[in-house]
Amino acid sequence: MSKKRPYKSYSQEFKEEAIALVTGQGDSVSEAAASLGIRTNQLYSWKKKQEESKADNLLTPDEKAELLGLRKEVKQLRMEKEILKKASAFFAKEMR
Repeated sequence: MSKKRPYKSYSQEFKEEAIALVTGQGDSVSEAAASLGIRTNQLYSWKKKQEESKADNLLTPDEKAELLGLRKEVKQLRMEKEILKKASAFFAKEMR
């Protein structure tokens, strides 16, 4: 049987320093990843997680709840809009 390859884990400090190379020093993600010996997609995911955690800290719980409700409402309205578009196209065809 094939054995699973153990994944390498990195400390939070290492991740923060790697992200600082990109954000602070202006290196490209691929340059920073190559200099650190990690994959570029790994650095992108660390950067994304850090940005999401910062965004979450900026919102209060009430704002988060409102944002989730508004996103749900937007999704519903978009679905309704698509249904209306299809219905109007159908009836326009029938009128001819």
